[in-house]
Formats: sequence, structure tokens, C-alpha cells
Amino acid sequence: MDALLTALADPARWRLLSLLAERPRSVGVLAQLTDARQPQTTKHLQTLERAGVVTSQRTGQRRIYTLRPGPLRDLAAALSQLADTADEADGPGETYDRYGLSVDAERLAAQESGWADGRSFTFHRSLTGRPEIVWRHLTDTALLTRWWTPEDLRVSELVFEARPGGRIVQEYRDAEDIAGSHPVVGRAEGVVDDVRPGEHLAYRLSPRLPDGRLAFTAHVVMNLGPTSTGTDLDVRWRITDSTVDSADFVAGIEIGFGQSLDKLAATLSAYPHDTDTTDNTATRSAR
Repeated sequence: MDALLTALADPARWRLLSLLAERPRSVGVLAQLTDARQPQTTKHLQTLERAGVVTSQRTGQRRIYTLRPGPLRDLAAALSQLADTADEADGPGETYDRYGLSVDAERLAAQESGWADGRSFTFHRSLTGRPEIVWRHLTDTALLTRWWTPEDLRVSELVFEARPGGRIVQEYRDAEDIAGSHPVVGRAEGVVDDVRPGEHLAYRLSPRLPDGRLAFTAHVVMNLGPTSTGTDLDVRWRITDSTVDSADFVAGIEIGFGQSLDKLAATLSAYPHDTDTTDNTATRSAR
């Protein structure tokens, strides 16, 4: 495949393929049709032959080349598969496009400090597991690290002190940066406001800009309710203290936290199989 892609990258060779797709032709005729010297045309044809996309045979004093369509069809299928993967409904490509549109809109709106104050976002998930199990996943750092980032990120440091006045620190990196060798993608710091185990959790969380300044403050309220199949979780985000430079962060709330909650739902579905014995002891760091 690499040899074929290299061969097709040259415009002169692409022109030769177009002519050979019409009919088999000799080197001399191909050189004439492309207004090129015959030795140069021969070298291009030899490259295409080594790539497997043309074949030749000698007839009298002439060498006749013809196109082999199989490799082109294989390449077309591979390219089509790549395009289908990138175009998958609700896939990473679509999420990227949605985020891009949201960023553009929020940047236009972010003209002065306080531009997003009062903006709210609501989320609802019907989750597997009793409220006390869901509560552990919302407050136990060992379990929070499993879900508390969007799909393309991972928690690299986490502090969550589940008591009024308790500290929150969330640092995250690219999900594929396992060694932690790349710069930190983001960091947020906050404080817990209200705790009613198994029922209600409220906290404030402030993402930090690259220079360390506060981007905005998110006032997050989570309410849990038992159902016949598990737990209903309702979450509300309300923004205050928004700065002009917070547009990119605000644009990602709905998509990013939605993805995090989807990860929480998937984690809870697997919970009885692999986390029943998880220690409740808080873990300061998830590096």
C-alpha cells in the first residue's frame, strides 16, 4: 500500500494511469501523449509496475503497458473505510465538529467579563446501582478517576474531600499520554459546599486558564433518587465569574461532562463484576 501511495503521488504517473485506464498503450505512445521524453516515461512506468498497479509485456519491438485495477480497488476500499470511520454517527469526528461550532459561538459571545454568568446546563442519567453505590462513584477518588473526564482525557491527579469545605483538585491529561510526558491539558480547583450521602452533593469547581487565572466558577449540584432499576442522577451546572478567555471551556461543558456521565453509566454497569471490593479510602493522586 505504501509503494502504491508513493507511486500515485506524482502527477506525471497519475496522468499515465489515466491514459492506461482507457486502453493498453506502448511506452512511445504514452511519452507522446504526455509530452515527455521516453526514458523519463519508462522510469515512471517502472515505478508503477513495482507498485503493482500496472503490468507490461513485450510485443515485437514495443513494450505495452496496461492498468491492473485490483490494487486501485483495494486502495479505494481502504480509503472508503477510513472515511466511514471518521464519519461514524456520534463518533469522535462528529463530536469534534460539534465542539468546533460551539467554540465559534461562545467566542463571539465572550466580549466582556461576566458574559456567561447565569448560564446553566442540566444533565440526567438513569444509572445502574443503588444510590449508595452511585454516591461512592461520585465521591471516592479511586472510582472518580474512572469516569470524571471526557473520552479523550484521563485524570492524572485528583483530590476530592467529600465534606463541607473539603478541597477538590482535578488535573487531567491526554488519554494516550500514559507516561505523562506531555503538558497537562487542564486543571480545576474547588470546594465542596453540601453533602447528604446517597442523596445530594453540591460543590464549586473553577477551571484554570494556562496562565493560572480562573476561567469561571461552576456551581454543580447533583441529586440522587432511587428507582426500581437503580438510581436517577440529575445534575445542574451554573456558571459565575466568567472571564473573556473562558469561551473554549464553556463550549466544552455540555459535550465533555455528557461524555463523562456516559462513562459513569458504563462504569456502574460493570461495577458488580470488578469494583465491589474497592476500598473507600481516598486516594490523593491518580498518576
